[in-house]
Amino acid sequence: MKNPDTKVDFGFEKVAWAEKAKRVRSVFESVAGKYDVMNDLMSFGVHRLWKQFTLSLTGLTPGQSALDVAGGTGDLALGMLRQVGRDGRVVLSDVNARMLAVGRDRLLDAGWVGNVECLVADAENLPFETNSFDCVTIGFGLRNVTDKPAALRSMLRVLRPGGQLLVLEFSTPVLPALKRIYDGYSFNVLPLLGRVVAQDADSYRYLAESIRMHPNQETLAGMLRTAGFAEVRYHNLSGGIVALHRGYKI
Repeated sequence: MKNPDTKVDFGFEKVAWAEKAKRVRSVFESVAGKYDVMNDLMSFGVHRLWKQFTLSLTGLTPGQSALDVAGGTGDLALGMLRQVGRDGRVVLSDVNARMLAVGRDRLLDAGWVGNVECLVADAENLPFETNSFDCVTIGFGLRNVTDKPAALRSMLRVLRPGGQLLVLEFSTPVLPALKRIYDGYSFNVLPLLGRVVAQDADSYRYLAESIRMHPNQETLAGMLRTAGFAEVRYHNLSGGIVALHRGYKI
């Protein structure tokens, strides 16, 4: 067990290990009501294409089971419900109850009842039996996890043999010119949008900082391999602004 006083990154700030999860929950409590609107504004709607690409690679078929970790407002969960159908099962989990409530309402409004569960759960210690799911996704959530290796091991455990993990996350632009533009946008425009639209500039400043502190593509691929995933690969999207990492349980 980690010493609760161990220092970890919260954006560019160093906080106690035990404090980070509380701070992250506070961020998403604040932005939950405007989260989807802000996603569209921040990415000019491109986040929908990133998620659609992720869904195109799940390999899910009718009747299978899937878990969306840190699934928030339910974009990926809704897509996977359409893939597994009424005979399948999808669990939407998030550590933040307010975000989860938004996602639950979205799934209910879309007519999905009976084969979907919404559960407050910590990615580092998922409360599911071993070998429970054919596919696990985590979209724009891993960078907020305090103990990323523990979360990856937890997601591996709940996958069935042959099952796949898909990690969609902001990453490191591969072109120097793009990185300069992206940095200017992230540290100037995002907090402004957060202040004007969500009345919360600080949370979106944290967003920009947390992206910079997240492992780059190769480092994260190595973390998946260390956790026990096989056939690890990644796809750069939008010039590496976002990357989709994939790994299998053997």
